[in-house]
Amino acid sequence: MPITLPADSVGLVTPQTIQFNEPLLLACGKTLDNYQLIYETYGQLNASKSNAVLICHALSGHHHAAGYHTLEDRKPGWWDAYIGPGKPIDTNKFFVVALNNLGGCHGSTGPTSINPATDKPWGPDFPKLRVRDWVASQARLADKLGIDTWAAIIGGSLGGMQVMRWALEYPERVRHCVVIASAMKLTAQNIAFNETARQAIMSDPNFCEGRYLEQNTLPRNGLAVARMIGHITYLSDYAMGEKFGRDLRKGSFERGVDEPVEFQIESYLRYQGDTFANNFDANSYLLITKALDYFDLAREYNDDPVLAFSHARAKFLVVSFSTDWRFAPERSREIVNALMGARKAVTYAEIESNFGHDAFLLPNPRYQQVFARYLAGIATE
Repeated sequence: MPITLPADSVGLVTPQTIQFNEPLLLACGKTLDNYQLIYETYGQLNASKSNAVLICHALSGHHHAAGYHTLEDRKPGWWDAYIGPGKPIDTNKFFVVALNNLGGCHGSTGPTSINPATDKPWGPDFPKLRVRDWVASQARLADKLGIDTWAAIIGGSLGGMQVMRWALEYPERVRHCVVIASAMKLTAQNIAFNETARQAIMSDPNFCEGRYLEQNTLPRNGLAVARMIGHITYLSDYAMGEKFGRDLRKGSFERGVDEPVEFQIESYLRYQGDTFANNFDANSYLLITKALDYFDLAREYNDDPVLAFSHARAKFLVVSFSTDWRFAPERSREIVNALMGARKAVTYAEIESNFGHDAFLLPNPRYQQVFARYLAGIATE
């Protein structure tokens, strides 16, 4: 049944695809001779092309950040709470661009695409990527759209890493950087979580050394477990306790009742895992989590983040969330301290939230207020 679009929605949106035929030299030393990027836009680009905002997505994100694809959609884009008329990223003021990164599985060239050299899916042969490769491809997208300078580049988690890399690689092309729930590099614990998830995928009998599409199968179980592992780390203990506690979905602890017990949290995680396995590519998951692990903003600057940020020209908003233990506030404060050491303009907000890392995706009055006020200042420049 068709839905009625909310007044503050960007409405119905249609993804667009751009073909790039100029070879892209990747950080791994390999070259992509041609590739496609899929993206969506919301709002209108002004005459001076000075109001463009780029949205960089996190691990499982994609180009559909706001609005609806059809009137039958039950769910809007993944950041619809923050993009739209009158929302913090106000489409009455900004021209917003959201894309699916290279190597993804939602329309941009990636492991599920056909390798022109073999006429088979790229699979595990797709070149390894770094965050800087995404940024380079995003810069080419900006060129195609006629955008010389972004008013702001915004991203949470892995998206925040892309924002910081933009500030160093193309300092003259971004005026403001909004880095949310992110870090200058992953902790050992974070790398461990990612490796555990990858091992779950690769140990699935249907993984077939990454050539499962050629074998007409999918490592569903492994990918589902990988998602379950990740999802647990994105939530806080409080959030899981409030939502599920120790409630049972079925079964009983009554004496003499021989019936399997299933907790609500078990059912929820299986549902999340199964849904993800049906919508995400395993090779893309391996590729993207490796890019997360490899990211280290200051590596080529003698491991000195102050020196790294000395190359930036943008102003920064850095946001963290109190119960986010995957990308803890301490990581954001490290970014802020480095920016201050490099004498860059930076605003920092630590938002109280009970919802862990996922808080950056969810409505929160204080978060919305900070976000909206900062973006409103950009709109009047």
